[in-house]
Amino acid sequence: MKRRDSGFGIGDSVKAGACPPPLRIPAFHSRLAGHPQSPIPASTGFSLIELLVALAIFALVVVGLLNLAGESTRTAVHVERSVLAGIVADNLAAEAALAEASALAAPAQGSERLGERDWRWRRETAASGNDGLLRIDIEVTGDDGAVAANATVLR
Repeated sequence: MKRRDSGFGIGDSVKAGACPPPLRIPAFHSRLAGHPQSPIPASTGFSLIELLVALAIFALVVVGLLNLAGESTRTAVHVERSVLAGIVADNLAAEAALAEASALAAPAQGSERLGERDWRWRRETAASGNDGLLRIDIEVTGDDGAVAANATVLR
């Protein structure tokens, strides 16, 4: 047997005509995580179950936030409707307080435009127990016919 340097390592002994021994290069990327000799710890990354649970929790949070945003929008629309109808009722009450008593004797109705909406109103007058004191009731309805605001003036 003859010794010679194969170039694969110092002092490697190879038989003449034989294949050289395989190279021993640390292949960190080719080893499976969790193998006892692996330099990669077994607990890196997420498992499929953990990922699905995280996605389910995220989906529940998103559904809750969308519901909250929708409810907030509905509330804002309702508040806007109530405020605009209240402004119409207050304007009509101010007009009734300044109008002649003879003009207020008969019930009246009409419409006003405010906030790019049409508001229907109805005014009724009733005598109170005191001489010369009138009670003026104003009711404002929206497009849907539901009462949106009321106002009462004593004059």
